[in-house]
Amino acid sequence: MAVDIRSTWLRRFTTQAPPRLRLLCLPHAGGSASFFHTWGHAFGDDVEVMVARYPGRQERIADPFVTTMEGMADALTEELGPYTDTPLAVFGHSMGGSIGYELTLRLRERYGVAPAALLVSGRKPPHLLTPRTTDLDDDDSIVAEVGRLGGTDAALLEDPDLRELVLPAIRTDFRIVADYPARPGVPLPCPVVAYVGDSDPDVDPVSVSGWSDLAPGGFDMVVLPGDHFYLIDRRTELVSDIRARLESVRG
Repeated sequence: MAVDIRSTWLRRFTTQAPPRLRLLCLPHAGGSASFFHTWGHAFGDDVEVMVARYPGRQERIADPFVTTMEGMADALTEELGPYTDTPLAVFGHSMGGSIGYELTLRLRERYGVAPAALLVSGRKPPHLLTPRTTDLDDDDSIVAEVGRLGGTDAALLEDPDLRELVLPAIRTDFRIVADYPARPGVPLPCPVVAYVGDSDPDVDPVSVSGWSDLAPGGFDMVVLPGDHFYLIDRRTELVSDIRARLESVRG
């Protein structure tokens, strides 16, 4: 496999032959495509992994931020147009789960296609969202919130130079999350699988199970040991579960 970053919005781990399936990964608030760098070759030679490259970070550090969940989904939907000829699964962690939900609805509306599955991680469904109370104008509070949730971003913020680079993206994404309030959920045109850490401080299995209300095509939930970023320490178990589900998808 090779890595293709010619697309502004997508980092693609391309396959030698035309892929049987594509898996789109959507990072968390403040996250970047590199969070999923170990996933590129994890699902077999016939699965092309694509990771969203949000603006304002890494290779897109100079690009202006998109400041709404809907705007993120609109831009990614437009970018995915050429790739709708192949079955697509969508995995979104935390904020990425909400983007995945909005994206799934737009794929049906714009192209008349539905993902093979929507895989949501560490995120409540739209009708059960609760307001974020973090002071978004206070950098110290944002840093404390990132530390509370854990993950690789917390370590980056300990370095003053890196903090200056990554904090604007985190601040913007926290605002995106805060401005995306609860709304009536629209049933999805595909099966849904929800993942959650059993010690997540903000998201519990009961609330995550609410995705079943929006999944007339089928719902399953997987609870793994860990906090909001359980998918770092439990990568092997998570990837193995996703891979098994993707193996059953045929074009």
